[in-house]
Order: sequence, then C-alpha cells, then structure tokens
Amino acid sequence: MSSDSGSEVVHSYPEPSTYVKLAVFLAIFTMIEVATYYVNAPVLLITLVLLFLMAVKFILVVGYYMHLKFDARLLTLIFAGGLSVGLSVMLVMIALYGNF
Repeated sequence: MSSDSGSEVVHSYPEPSTYVKLAVFLAIFTMIEVATYYVNAPVLLITLVLLFLMAVKFILVVGYYMHLKFDARLLTLIFAGGLSVGLSVMLVMIALYGNF
C-alpha cells in the first residue's frame, strides 16, 4: 500500500493586511448598525437594514476568518443554509410578534 500525498492542493491564504482591512470594514459596519438605532425611520426599514448588514458581516467572517472559501462547497451550503434558516425564523417572529 502506498499513499499518494502529491495530490494535495495548496492554497495561498490572504495577507495579514487583508485581515486588517476586513476588521476595519466590519468595525465600520458595526458603527452603521449602532447608528441605525438613532435614525428616525420606520421600524421595518431599520429592521431590514440591520438584517442586511448582519448577513454581509456573517458572510465576511465565515468566508475569510474561517477560510471557508478554501473548503468544500458543501460547507458553504451548510453555513448558507444555517443563515437562511436563522433569517427565516427571525422574519417569521418579527411578522408574528412585531409591532409595525
């Protein structure tokens, strides 16, 4: 029995500067999320903006910090499915119990 270790695929990971840029981007998104609390806008609009920003931040964190873009597509589908189920449950709860 021989093992074929030459078939491994090597990926180059992002540079440290990429992680710093992502951290700054995430911090800015977080500041926008906090600022939306103080905006005088309809609650539904604020909720939709916050859900969108949350989804973008989730995708960035999962994609880069967890190196998901280098893994199998099945893992991407699992995380996307979890995000979809979570968003669906949140939207249903808002629709049921929200006071718009």
